[in-house]
Amino acid sequence: MFLLTLVCRNAFRHRLRTLLTVSGLAIAVLAYGLLQTVVDAWYAGAAAASSTRLVTRSSISLTFFLPVSYENRIRSVEGVKHVARSNWFGGIYQEPKNFFPQFAVSDNYLNLYPEFILPEDQRIAYVRDRKGCLVGRQLADQFGFKVGDVLPLRGAVYPGRWEFVIRGIFDGSDSTKFTKQMLFHWDYLNETLRRTTPRRADGVGIFVVGIDNPDNAAAASVNIDQVFRNSLAETLTETEQAFQLGFVAMSDQIIAAIQIVSYVVILIIMAVMANTMAMSARERTAEYATLKTLGFGPAFIALLIFAESMFICALGGGVGMLLTSPAAAGFKQAAGGIFPIFAVSRETITMQLACAAAVGIAAAVVPAIRAARVRIVDGLRAIT
Repeated sequence: MFLLTLVCRNAFRHRLRTLLTVSGLAIAVLAYGLLQTVVDAWYAGAAAASSTRLVTRSSISLTFFLPVSYENRIRSVEGVKHVARSNWFGGIYQEPKNFFPQFAVSDNYLNLYPEFILPEDQRIAYVRDRKGCLVGRQLADQFGFKVGDVLPLRGAVYPGRWEFVIRGIFDGSDSTKFTKQMLFHWDYLNETLRRTTPRRADGVGIFVVGIDNPDNAAAASVNIDQVFRNSLAETLTETEQAFQLGFVAMSDQIIAAIQIVSYVVILIIMAVMANTMAMSARERTAEYATLKTLGFGPAFIALLIFAESMFICALGGGVGMLLTSPAAAGFKQAAGGIFPIFAVSRETITMQLACAAAVGIAAAVVPAIRAARVRIVDGLRAIT
């Protein structure tokens, strides 16, 4: 009790300096948490990928399509349960800034994605309507879409004006599922291409493959690619997570820069905190000498400084951690849906706590050693 009282009084002896230091720590911990959350949001799609889904695409590039006839041959590979078709559509809703993913998919596509929950009556309505489409809850909330609305798109990959009728809104099984996307019938797209540009018809961007055992993912991938080896359109099959990480890898330098900045922020506040503790310890040299005169040992002096440093960091870090979740929610809203999944993870909170503790310990090391080594005679000379 005596030590805690002494630490609190020492910490707030210079209130302005302490308040400024606590504020700086809170801002630094908050900034670190937000930056790490941005990195987590970048990897959210890959983290949510299923271990029982593979993606088969052209071995050359995603811009090269595979023949639709590959579907039956893939389905015949041992361990494969389901095969669904998916083409990136790339349409524009009203204006380019209203970007959201759109996919032309086969009717069995949702069978491979049990994490997408769609009412049965809406599923039936979607299957019966050739121009029907499904939109995710996040997308519906962003633009105010309702079942029965007509959704017009201006084609970019597939030129022309396209109109779809929203027949269903699917939800994610939890808040981490990405539902800011639109799905419509692959057959509708293909039939239209047969009439307008026959050369582009019967092509599939990717095949989503469901397997019976995630432990056999590597073997199934090799077996699928082996079927089409030396063909005119060779394939590359990989896990859904690896497929998603391929897109993330395109922005590796940006992610690395964000991570570096987050740690630089902590290093800067560590220097500020170290300066604060050094000033405090230097001002109290005479007091530490007096405590030694009264019989308190060097270990107690060092403990006093460490406790004060950790107390200040606990205040600043605690405020920063409490502000992180509200700030993340505000950032997500201000970003206009760029990061549909933007939530502060437990790992981020743990890292914030660890950073605050590291700053408190590092800032107190040098002042504590110097104060513990001060000679009584030298310390008492500071008394005027």
